[in-house]
Amino acid sequence: MNSYELGAALSLEFPRLVLPWVRYRIDPFRFPSQTNFKIYAEQVNRARYFKMLSFGGSVAYSFQPSRSMKHTVTPLHLAFNHLQHRTAAFDSIAEANPMLFHSLDDQFIPSVTYTFTYDNSWQQRRMRLWWENSFTSAGNVTSLIYAAFGRSLKEKDKKFLGTPFAQFMKISSEIRPLYYISDKQQIAARFMAGVIWSYGNKTIAPYSEQFYVGGANSIRAFTVRSIGPGRFHPAESSTYSYVDETGDIKLEANLEYRFRILSSLFGGNLNGAVFLDAGNVWLMRKDEARPDAEFSFNKFFDSIALGTGLGIRYDLSFLVLRLDWGIALHVPYETGISKYYNIPRFKDGMGIHFAIGYPF
Repeated sequence: MNSYELGAALSLEFPRLVLPWVRYRIDPFRFPSQTNFKIYAEQVNRARYFKMLSFGGSVAYSFQPSRSMKHTVTPLHLAFNHLQHRTAAFDSIAEANPMLFHSLDDQFIPSVTYTFTYDNSWQQRRMRLWWENSFTSAGNVTSLIYAAFGRSLKEKDKKFLGTPFAQFMKISSEIRPLYYISDKQQIAARFMAGVIWSYGNKTIAPYSEQFYVGGANSIRAFTVRSIGPGRFHPAESSTYSYVDETGDIKLEANLEYRFRILSSLFGGNLNGAVFLDAGNVWLMRKDEARPDAEFSFNKFFDSIALGTGLGIRYDLSFLVLRLDWGIALHVPYETGISKYYNIPRFKDGMGIHFAIGYPF
């Protein structure tokens, strides 16, 4: 069986604020507020290495003081990560890379999240902007409850329902400008930044919360989770050669020129795109097993992966089918080539992605 990721979710949404101790309707804003109850389950299978199950639930409240601005507060999000199966090959990797092993530990992730979203696309201007900022605090309320009963805040591996719980702060920001040259031509961009800092009960961020780059919606010249962290890259023959490459810090930028190729083609429009993607992930702390993986301003630009490419999109309004061909221009790790274009073989620096929807 090949590697795969599967997920399912069930949500129930109310067009008002639903609070357990309030019986009457609360909707103080001009635009409808929302309450969302959600449960989900996800399974990650890495062939020949491990299988992990994640499941959880959340309650989220959204309200809009204006048509362009939205606030979302998630006062309760409880997730559980369970490593269902691991092989002898995975155990040998875990011995050489303890940070990887502990990121996949069985653990609860009790968190609180606030998200602010700005979107002025409804104004139909030439220049449109979507901007989202998110802050998550995980395990801190749980740790304070333990402290109230006399447990030290510095104590590690405290448990919730018999399983250690994660403790971290996570901040991310994503901005997407979209400029309409005409109805048939647009310039789209995206800038992303994020950082996660683990401390207290567990000093390694859960695998499911770490950042990554690559894939159909990221740096399209590379496969998903194949770049980073930093300038580290495992040798093909090493025990790390399979490892999903994730990090605690993420920076990414994307630029795309979109244009019409054919109009009204079997009920849809055929569009083309030329794109440029750049970014990487880094570790917050030094890891002896992965040299040059931590963030450093020294050789910062050399540690940014860069790719370009072409794409075609068949847009049916309700459905967009996308095919992107990414071409690598620079990788952040040593390849034996001293020039900026350091791809040893052209065919090794290509990524082909079929996806549904636009990348951003």
